[in-house]
Amino acid sequence: MDKKIIILLVILIAAVAIFAAFELQKDRTVKLSGVEIKNYQGQKLSSVNDFRENSIKGPQFINITNYHLEVTGLVQNPRNYTYDEVLNHTSYEKVVKLDCVEGWDVTILWQGLLVSDLLNEAKPLPNGNTVIFYAYDNYTTSFPISYLNNNQILLAYKMNNVTIPPERGFPFMLVAESKWGYKWIKWVTKIEVSNNSTYKGYWEIRGYSDVGDINQSYLGG
Repeated sequence: MDKKIIILLVILIAAVAIFAAFELQKDRTVKLSGVEIKNYQGQKLSSVNDFRENSIKGPQFINITNYHLEVTGLVQNPRNYTYDEVLNHTSYEKVVKLDCVEGWDVTILWQGLLVSDLLNEAKPLPNGNTVIFYAYDNYTTSFPISYLNNNQILLAYKMNNVTIPPERGFPFMLVAESKWGYKWIKWVTKIEVSNNSTYKGYWEIRGYSDVGDINQSYLGG
């Protein structure tokens, strides 16, 4: 084979390898939108970096081009949303404090869509009384469907005006207000309507309260 052709082939292979490596790294990069704010309508906010890392398998890095949010179970109209389709819903924002059982807390401006909007689109069946949330790292937790419908609970994609970073739960984190932090599931991939009102999630099966109200002990109940 001609020496020039061999050199060109080597250069081409090297270029393809560099491009592939770049694309792989790009999949793990989440572009933050906007600039983090520290004050909202006169209320001081915690920082995105004020959280402690306590997830069961460490931060999860989701390739958003392959991501889907499934809404399934006891519903008339199962849905399977892309990331952009989720973001296409009406957006809401509010300041909510997260209280962790470890003794720390953060106050954040959350932006996202209402879980009840997703449930309304899926049309739960009459016997669907419980909603189970599943995460990318296999973490789960559940809530009575009435809690989600009656309290304007957000599925958040921004915090303090920036896109939720991977270590905080990108692409979506549940803002389970009035609940202990272990109910605030991150990296949500599936929402299932169920009739299993005694379902126990990851920490609940280990002795934590199913209800998870912050005005009660997180142990048992």
